[in-house]
Amino acid sequence: MKKGCKYGTHRVIEPKSVLPQPAVKIDNNMDIYDNEILIDVQALNIDSASFTQIEEEANHDIEKIKAKILEIVAERGKMQNPVTGSGGMLIGTIEKIGEALEGKTDLVVGDKIATLVSLSLTPLRIDEIIDIKPDIDRVEIKGKAVLFESGIYAKLPTDMEETLALAALDVAGAPAQVAKLVTPGQAVLILGGAGKSGMLCCYEAVKRVGPTGRVIALVRNEEEASRLRRLDFGPRLIIVIGDATKPVDVMNAAMENNNGKEVDVSINCVNVANTEMSTILPVKDDGIVYFFSMATSFTKSALGAEGVGKDVTMIIGNGYTKGHAEITLEELRENENLRKMFEELYV
Repeated sequence: MKKGCKYGTHRVIEPKSVLPQPAVKIDNNMDIYDNEILIDVQALNIDSASFTQIEEEANHDIEKIKAKILEIVAERGKMQNPVTGSGGMLIGTIEKIGEALEGKTDLVVGDKIATLVSLSLTPLRIDEIIDIKPDIDRVEIKGKAVLFESGIYAKLPTDMEETLALAALDVAGAPAQVAKLVTPGQAVLILGGAGKSGMLCCYEAVKRVGPTGRVIALVRNEEEASRLRRLDFGPRLIIVIGDATKPVDVMNAAMENNNGKEVDVSINCVNVANTEMSTILPVKDDGIVYFFSMATSFTKSALGAEGVGKDVTMIIGNGYTKGHAEITLEELRENENLRKMFEELYV
């Protein structure tokens, strides 16, 4: 076997001297290097912002969505939306382990895993798209993928359905970051509180703020508000219906539900553009703004905060933080209502 770089730079075709994620094209030949793992892929969970963009471009036509996904992978060697720059994750079975990793990984051939690194850097070959489930951003395929030596993953748990675990692991970085960022007594604003990542973040935030804190969840409509009410996370969760692209309205709604004060932390879980200032404006000076949404513009965030004189700490939505898979799966085990909702929506 050929020797490869830990971070997969040996797969980069264009431009040279960059890592696989920012590369325009990578090698998706499935003859693996000595430090790679070959995966037989069953399904892709496309990043929400990416799938939404593709779906709208295709006018919600399933065949056009299929064609666009196949086009992207053929051109790039990976599933990286050229508009959003984001990817998603996959579920599959270990087919082969490079000789340099033998004895250095807990994986064996036949293990089922979910990759916890983005499809935007994962060498991928799609042989056939079997089905597309637009309601949950899932694409069932026949194909292969490569996990680099540095790539992270989670073995699928045995106490829940694979599709349930995949739905949660797809956004595992968000609630795990909330667990790190939120402390007792704080006021927290979550934009997109009724989505997949939003519901998990609401649950984790309610746990973390304790009896003296509050969590304000912004949702788009009554249907989403009803969904959150059904979860019954308790009186510390306040549900507000509003448009996340209207920053002054969002700020006013947040302050009205926080005794006229700005919040300590805001979490952006939406999947549409132009919500940066709605995330920043309601936060007090020295507060924290966490952008989990892949539709976020760094330029709009940085210049926007400067323009309104907001001295806040802004955190990019790193999809990985230590223990994120364990934290997220444990949330589904802890809360029966949350688990049932995920089973209803995503399984």
